[in-house]
Amino acid sequence: MLYVKNLCKSYEVGKNKYEVLKGIDFHVAQGEFVAVMGPSGSGKTTLLNCISCYIPFDKGNITLGDMKLAGMNEEELASVRNTKIGFVFQDFMLLDGLTIRENILVPRIVQGAVEKEVEKMADQLASMFGIGHIVDKYPAEISGGEKQRAAVARSLINCPLIILADEPTGNLDSKSSRAVIETFINAKQKMNATIFMVTHDSFAASFCDRVILLKDGTIYRQLEKQEERGVFQDQLLDAIKQMSA
Repeated sequence: MLYVKNLCKSYEVGKNKYEVLKGIDFHVAQGEFVAVMGPSGSGKTTLLNCISCYIPFDKGNITLGDMKLAGMNEEELASVRNTKIGFVFQDFMLLDGLTIRENILVPRIVQGAVEKEVEKMADQLASMFGIGHIVDKYPAEISGGEKQRAAVARSLINCPLIILADEPTGNLDSKSSRAVIETFINAKQKMNATIFMVTHDSFAASFCDRVILLKDGTIYRQLEKQEERGVFQDQLLDAIKQMSA
């Protein structure tokens, strides 16, 4: 589904050049839930921005489905972002003047393609994620966890190839965080959704199938969940401690 090969990205500040990503290689399979963790400055956000087509990369290849992103023009990249990638942000990015149902439909509203079947799908997603009772409310009237579950529903309305989630539990308490992560798992199990999540939260990451640890722009280690969630979280914490030593 997603293949990243020898990905390199640097920034120039004055006469200085800073290498942020140094030959990153990994893949994410269809229906897999993968997290990326690492300390500040490890390259997590830059990696996500390269995959989402928001910033160009220096060299390497990113393949999404059967599309190679390198060499695409801005119009082609915009089309990929709008139709092939679903986004979930830390601060929800819901529109205050729209109801929750309308917010879920925003990607289709932008395309001018809101058919009855799409409206039905929005309600089905809301019901699946436990927010069916608030679809006629506005963002100011619901909790942070409910906002983020609405954002996950919005990310799925186009049936994207992949969901990119940037610290989706960063603004939530532990109960709401778990509800949002369970929403991702629900999407994976019922819709075969593919999810790539940047997080600093070992609790959230412990629900994933695999976790990629970044350090100084390179992959330090990849851990695959083979035990129950609590054991996997302990393994993640040990690996993070070793990485920081």
